[in-house]
Amino acid sequence: MDFISGLIGQLNGIVWGVPMLVLILGVGIFLTVGLKFMPILNVGPAFKLMWSGRGASGKGEIPPFQALMTAMSATVGTGNIAGVATAVFIGGPGALFWMWMTALLGMATKYAEAVLAVNYREKDENGAYVGGPMYYIKNGMGKKWAWLGTLFAVFGAVACFGIGNAVQSNSIAQVLYSNFSFSPLIVGLVIMLLAGGVILGGLKRVGKFAGALVPVMAVAYILCGLVILLMNLSEIGPAIMTILELAFTPASAQGGFAGATVWMAIRFGVARGVFSNEAGLGSAPIAHASAQTDEPVRQGLIAMLGTFLDTLVICSITGLVIVISGAWTEGESGAALTSAAFDQVLPGVGGYVVAISLAIFAFTTIVGWSVYGERCAEYLFGAKAVLPFRLVFIVALPVGAIMELDFVWLLGDTLNALMAVPNLIALAVLSPVVFKLTKRYFSQQQALDDAATES
Repeated sequence: MDFISGLIGQLNGIVWGVPMLVLILGVGIFLTVGLKFMPILNVGPAFKLMWSGRGASGKGEIPPFQALMTAMSATVGTGNIAGVATAVFIGGPGALFWMWMTALLGMATKYAEAVLAVNYREKDENGAYVGGPMYYIKNGMGKKWAWLGTLFAVFGAVACFGIGNAVQSNSIAQVLYSNFSFSPLIVGLVIMLLAGGVILGGLKRVGKFAGALVPVMAVAYILCGLVILLMNLSEIGPAIMTILELAFTPASAQGGFAGATVWMAIRFGVARGVFSNEAGLGSAPIAHASAQTDEPVRQGLIAMLGTFLDTLVICSITGLVIVISGAWTEGESGAALTSAAFDQVLPGVGGYVVAISLAIFAFTTIVGWSVYGERCAEYLFGAKAVLPFRLVFIVALPVGAIMELDFVWLLGDTLNALMAVPNLIALAVLSPVVFKLTKRYFSQQQALDDAATES
């Protein structure tokens, strides 16, 4: 087992090394420039589309808003609490700057993913709309590239049992045990029953669940974080200056913090940023492909808000609280660091806020990733594989709750990177399609605006 762990550890170092970071950032830069910075400049209109997207507006399985919430249910998770803290603990506060840069570029990446997912989606044997990287690789790049789509589906189907299942149930079990002394096994069984009730209902039930819970949990966490930041308003400016300074200069060792090079800040800022918002991994477009819409660009605009809200809002709040509290110098990491930071500035309450938020975030991630996994399984084995996959996924939850998860984290993190490779290749190859559809959509919108003005 030690040999296998060491082997996967070496592979992890390779897949999250310089080539991967260059690929993720390179594709993001290429798409951002090719789209003439449209995603960054259209955040306001995108929010208007998201609000209007609460109802159906075309063919698909779930409303556009529910598609976004389903995708966000998977992305808003442990990465927003534990992932940010790990990035700061290893890379220093400067890692937050690189998370922000990854998110700004990731908005174009997430936009392109959703555009392609809707444009190249197809109906399965039950008449349901399905899509994602495996479909836009097969239908967009041609049959000779179908093997690349199959590779993505294999990585996705396996990765969901790590990052989307065992890691999340274990995170819930551990945080509830440390704060409330609940038995991890009992917690795992409860998670199995609750998640099973949602997952067995299929995508439409998942969409309704995500549409109801995700906005509430995200707003509650954001409001709590904002209260803490407003209580320390004078510290926000210096904290941001520290982040900007340490993004480009080494962070010296202090207290329990071992120090960090600029490269460590970049590497862990980018890696944790991608882990949190999943831009480029190819997971979110699987949900967006099922949206009830006839316009790929509209769904792309809604989809990119997932990256904006996940990293530029939620992760930023977590990171600023950690830096302002000074807890990042005390030797804690992961969720324990975030909990310590919140508890320092909100004594007696902050730790519980983090514990409850982490439990809810992780639970929604389980539900969201179950959709990704079953779509990958369906691509590989047909619609007949969906129910068996759901059952195995649900039964695995209590097992994850009681496991030692260092190996599972490592395996899931590695498979996430391997998922990204075929997807990023497809985004680069199919970028002309994204540019063409985008230009057509905005030309049509301009013509409609001109006609309305004339009338």
